[in-house]
Amino acid sequence: MISVTAARDLLQKISRVRVLVIGDVMLDHYIWGDATRISPEAPVPVVDIARDSYTAGGAANVALNIASLGASCTVAGFFANDEAGAKLTKILGEKQIATIATPGSGTTIVKTRVLVQHQQLCRLDREAGPSAYRIASDKIEPLFRDAINACDAVVFSDYAKGILSDELVERVSKLARSAGKFVALDPKPKRKLHFHDLDLITPNRREALQLADIEPEPHTPFPAEKVCAELRKRYGTRNLVITMSEDGMLLSTDGKIGKVIPTAAREVFDVSGAGDTALASLVLALTAGSDLETAAHFSNAASGVVVGKLGTATVTPDELVAYIE
Repeated sequence: MISVTAARDLLQKISRVRVLVIGDVMLDHYIWGDATRISPEAPVPVVDIARDSYTAGGAANVALNIASLGASCTVAGFFANDEAGAKLTKILGEKQIATIATPGSGTTIVKTRVLVQHQQLCRLDREAGPSAYRIASDKIEPLFRDAINACDAVVFSDYAKGILSDELVERVSKLARSAGKFVALDPKPKRKLHFHDLDLITPNRREALQLADIEPEPHTPFPAEKVCAELRKRYGTRNLVITMSEDGMLLSTDGKIGKVIPTAAREVFDVSGAGDTALASLVLALTAGSDLETAAHFSNAASGVVVGKLGTATVTPDELVAYIE
């Protein structure tokens, strides 16, 4: 675990970091209620709604986590001219997060979760197809050049909705690297996104296996050495952090196995958005000058706070320090 002194020092450095997040932004909508009867129309529960709440989801939640930890953040994604887009922009603006609206069509992506007595009953998704959010090649560099020059790190947050294309990742990565910026990606392998020579990728266990095109035998240990070597060979990524749920984080640099950081979570209430917190805190710590192991301990603690909360959540510096203490 990272010490309180080290965490405070790191948080101070993080307060001077500027990050550009590019990816699939969405609005997370929660319907809170109770269900005490079954519908006479069908064998389903009838939910008596008590209240609705809204927060930023997807790439917008990565931005919210970055801002919550004290850094400056700009997020680029598709914000439609609709009620959901207005709500999402307002939520981000209240946290001093600047937005870059990318061109596209369709509606703002909304995930609606129905919770009964703090348990998720179902989720309803509202979104257009991937082609609706794709950015034309001639718009990529003009759209992002100034924001890249103004930041210290660029983060691609892929939720497989269509914003991130091979061309966008390649062009933005090239601009960022030529300007000396840190570049990170949270990948979704089902999109088969092509990327190379990034500073950090943060797949979970299943995503890492898919990226490496490895299918282990059932009931066998995770093939860590083989996966890390294959991901380095295929993608040339310098730092790899594989989030392993209750098994913590597996670290790798230049394809070589590093330490496994045990999970810091003391109570797991809801894992929604925990990957966003892990990504945000890792990027901030590494950009602020931490080595990978220290950054992983910092990120692990931040994620430990978030999974103890209900719904998509963030962590503040005070919460993080109190948790470490």
